[in-house]
Amino acid sequence: MKIRAPQVVLVRHGETEWSRTSQHTGRTDLPLLEEGRAMGEKLRTPLSAWSFAAVWTSPLTRALETCVLAGYGDAAQKRDDLMEFDYGDYEGRTGADIRSTRPDWTLWKDGVPNGETLEQVGARADRIIADARAIQDDVLLFSHGHMLRIIAARWLGLPPEGGRLFQLGTAAISVLGSEPDGVQPVLAGWNNTAHLKG
Repeated sequence: MKIRAPQVVLVRHGETEWSRTSQHTGRTDLPLLEEGRAMGEKLRTPLSAWSFAAVWTSPLTRALETCVLAGYGDAAQKRDDLMEFDYGDYEGRTGADIRSTRPDWTLWKDGVPNGETLEQVGARADRIIADARAIQDDVLLFSHGHMLRIIAARWLGLPPEGGRLFQLGTAAISVLGSEPDGVQPVLAGWNNTAHLKG
C-alpha cells in the first residue's frame, strides 16, 4: 500500500449572522448562529477520517466554537496567524455596498483602506504553512473564508491574490496535499460540504 504525503485539512467556521448576509467579517467577534452550531457538529464524522498530529484554530469565537463542536476543542492551539483578513474601513460592509461608491472594487485587486494588505495576510499564511510542513504529519486548521483561500493559494505557490480562484462555503472541508513523492503541492480536495446535506 502506498503511503500518502501529509495533509493539511482546512475547515471554515460555521454560519454567523454576517456570513449569511455576505458582510465582511474580519475582527468583529461574532458567535455562530444555531445553524452554524449544527454545522460544527456535522464536521465530526468526516474529520474522523484523519488522525491529526496538530490542531490549530483562529482565536475568534466563530472558528474556536466550530473547532469545539467538531470535537477538537481539547486538542486545539489558538494561532493569531489564522485570524481573518483585517478589513479595516470595510468591516461589516458587503461587496455590493462597497461597489455602490467604488464600482469596480474587489478585495483581491484593490484591498481595503486602513486594514491589512494582501501581502500581510499572505505572510501570515506562509508562517502557518511552514509550521504545518515542519510537523510532517496531518494538521487540522479552523479558520475563515478569505484566510483559508489565501493559505490554499500560497500552498500551491500562487500569490495571495490567487485566493480569488477558490470559492469556500461555511463549514466546508478542504484538503491540501502533495504528490506521492511529497514534492509537488496539490489541492487534494476543496469546498466539500457533503456532510451538511441530509
